[in-house]
Amino acid sequence: MQCRFCKTELERVFIDLINSPASNSFLTPEQLNEPETFYPLKVYTCHKCFLVQVDEYKKSDAIFDSNYVYFSSYSTSWLKHASNYADKMTERFGYNKDSQVIEIASNDGYLLQYFLQKGIKVLGVEPTANTAEVAVQKGIATVVEFFGVALAKQLKSQGTTANLLLGNNVLAHVPDIVDFVGGMKIVLATDGVITMEFPHLMQLVDNNQFDTIYHEHFSYLSFYTVKQVFESQGLEMFDVEELPTHGGSLRIYAKHKEDSSKAISPNVAAMLAKETAKGLNGLAYYDNFQQKALKVKLDITEFLIDQKRAGKKVAAYGAAAKGNTLLNYCGIKSDLISFVVDANPHKQDKFLPASHIPVVNEAYLKDAQPDFVIILPWNLKDEITQQLAYIKDWGGKFVVPIPSLQML
Repeated sequence: MQCRFCKTELERVFIDLINSPASNSFLTPEQLNEPETFYPLKVYTCHKCFLVQVDEYKKSDAIFDSNYVYFSSYSTSWLKHASNYADKMTERFGYNKDSQVIEIASNDGYLLQYFLQKGIKVLGVEPTANTAEVAVQKGIATVVEFFGVALAKQLKSQGTTANLLLGNNVLAHVPDIVDFVGGMKIVLATDGVITMEFPHLMQLVDNNQFDTIYHEHFSYLSFYTVKQVFESQGLEMFDVEELPTHGGSLRIYAKHKEDSSKAISPNVAAMLAKETAKGLNGLAYYDNFQQKALKVKLDITEFLIDQKRAGKKVAAYGAAAKGNTLLNYCGIKSDLISFVVDANPHKQDKFLPASHIPVVNEAYLKDAQPDFVIILPWNLKDEITQQLAYIKDWGGKFVVPIPSLQML
């Protein structure tokens, strides 16, 4: 395998999570008796540009199809994040009715709806037809297609360019990151701004977030490496922020290299210095991650077996992709976790891939009254513990598996 950015032959394994189905390949009852396709989940570190990456074992157009089950609007904290972002960008850059905002991977319109409410023109680009349909019902014009150089040229030929071009948690999802960033260069207005948010590789390593590795996350990104990718396409970083979302993310700000209207923030040099001090541009930093993941595997399986022997009932909350990575790496099945609750009706009445744990609604949880509820999307633990605080009425306890097993 070659590095998807610099084409260096990859030799260093970052972590091997063995084999599993694609993490959002939820099953219907009829599919439970059919064979499942498992793909390798081996991650490499490029020793030249330090892009951490998984091969495209399952093609992106097979992952992001009309059966895609992730809808962004089912998290209240994520909607609040989107609303705050729209306010901040409008205030900082002065967008108005004459501006054009384009979001790549716009999902169900969770974010663009807030710009639309301000009277700003919006356009979504979203490859999954079912989520795009929900956005269209909200009045958000949406192109159902993958973004890259070809689509960018088409949009520009139609007179569409972006004053604000944004993408939240999409940069890691593209197999051809050079074509993707090259497309942004084309469709960005002369004085336009790009913002991208993505989970920060530094947080993944430091906080043992190995469960955020799955087949639709093709790349795991540091600021050091992303800056190189953008520069290769004539784009320049002018600011960066650290965010608490998804266990610790970065929001980068980029512009055309030729655009001198925006000063380079001191944050850029500070973030590079922070990563360098941690060692992200050296191979030693990426060693021993396999052992950290193994400890979580041993701890959670031991906990579940102990509860089973004690006659306790264990459930989970949040049928998240990261939860499927955790469960499948640990070999956990429905005999150890009875069910998983999720607010998304598109996931309910289905089964998790490989583990075959049933996905149910919240009413089921109240009836079953489990002794323990494992929070799989640990990045939303505050939201979830508040929402489900009533489990303490019957003596229920919350368990969080990452970065290490913890009972709340």
